[in-house]
Amino acid sequence: MTNLAQNLLDTAAQHADRPALKMDDVGLTYGRFRDAALRVAGALRARGVSPGDRVGMVLPNVLSFPVVFYGALLAGATVVPMNPLLKAREVEYYLRDSGARLVVALDSSAAPVTEAAGTVGVDAVVVGPALPEELMDAEPLDAAVERADDDLAVILYTSGTTGQPKGAELTHANLAGNCRTTAETLAENTADDVIMGCLPLFHVFGLTCGLNAAVLKGSLLTLIPRFDGTKALSVIARDRVTIFDGVPTMFSAMLHSPAAGTQDVSSLRLCVSGGSAMPVEVMRSFEEAFGCTILEGYGLSETSPVASFNHPHAERKPGSIGTPIAGVEMRLVDDEGRDVPTGEVGEIAIRGANVMRGYWGKPEETAKAIPDGWFRTGDLARQDEDGYFFIVDRKKEMIIRGGYNVYPREIEEALYEHPAVAEAACIGIPHPELGEEVAAAVALKPGATAGVDELRDWARERVAAYKYPRHLWLVDALPKGPTGKILRRAVEVPEGVGQQ
Repeated sequence: MTNLAQNLLDTAAQHADRPALKMDDVGLTYGRFRDAALRVAGALRARGVSPGDRVGMVLPNVLSFPVVFYGALLAGATVVPMNPLLKAREVEYYLRDSGARLVVALDSSAAPVTEAAGTVGVDAVVVGPALPEELMDAEPLDAAVERADDDLAVILYTSGTTGQPKGAELTHANLAGNCRTTAETLAENTADDVIMGCLPLFHVFGLTCGLNAAVLKGSLLTLIPRFDGTKALSVIARDRVTIFDGVPTMFSAMLHSPAAGTQDVSSLRLCVSGGSAMPVEVMRSFEEAFGCTILEGYGLSETSPVASFNHPHAERKPGSIGTPIAGVEMRLVDDEGRDVPTGEVGEIAIRGANVMRGYWGKPEETAKAIPDGWFRTGDLARQDEDGYFFIVDRKKEMIIRGGYNVYPREIEEALYEHPAVAEAACIGIPHPELGEEVAAAVALKPGATAGVDELRDWARERVAAYKYPRHLWLVDALPKGPTGKILRRAVEVPEGVGQQ
């Protein structure tokens, strides 16, 4: 039996009365979590969901998320998690591309989801935050549907710098193996641990290192639907959190919160950082202020996600993403796929049990990404003589804003829909708290007129709130290469932009 959801049934059999999930004053034990998930599985089956069918999920970090997620897996379905901030046109693309059978949304933010589902012609089930009662109206299943190692558990959408978002196919074996390695060799969590659930569960970092690792070991996952540094500190103190998984901006927000120093955070045993490079100064200040260790790791949606880590019982090198985890190999290659010498910069290539099966319905993209069994990440790094990796730059032009990936092409596509826009280039500019902020340079069609505010609002209406360009300026023309391709890297940022 490979079904990832078997972990929930096994843990509930051992620890039925232990607290599993908490969100402020509401909570579920492992027994109740299991029973609710089996009911969801039964309701999905009653609605015609068969093993292998895709089920969309557009939920923030509320109790209903883990219940629906595990319920769908118990039914043998493949889950397609989406960011609740997405607009209808974005949700519509994911539903269409994945061929989702139905989609589940939270009552308070269901409008774009129900609109998209109506357009595509699939059912939308709207649920409340505490328990998905609306999806618990049938006979429960009494066991997990059997799945093979290579069957899909999750399709996670990620974009390149060109074309539409691609669905990374993560199998039951991918996710089960990665969460086991995380739990047993990196976080070393047990049933006595309390894990902070403020990373989005629709993102692979929060899903694997938060939810799945907690379920495997019987730990308590305490959820925050929307991250806030002051709130996070109060939850750590209230629930005696022992493991905090976060992106660098979260550590920064807690460090600079007015509540820093007023809350008892002595329960913290381990902090794990990923998503983007942790500034060494933030790491040093945080550890000093809160008396705990931060271990930095690295991974991608396509690698389930953890690929490398500063391991708990080895030397830790601040600024490094550590060494490969068990069952994973990493090397640095040039454009021809040849190894580069120690100390020189190359593209990170990864091979192992954590690497995705491929991109959903895109065999050419899969072949390009994994040409020889090694997944090409698009990230550039160097390796020191001890085998530790240090990220130098991204080969891809992706922007990481507060831990969220923003793909320039997607924003440019939205701007190109404006009748006055001739050319658009989206770039990231440095931001003290978020790491990077989204910016765009736009050239108008001859004779056309459009104001900066008008264009910014146009983009804001078409993409999720964290993606639209906060900074936008007009230019006569954009820099281009010999083939006429717009060169994002050559876009000049006007003086004063991003300084305020």
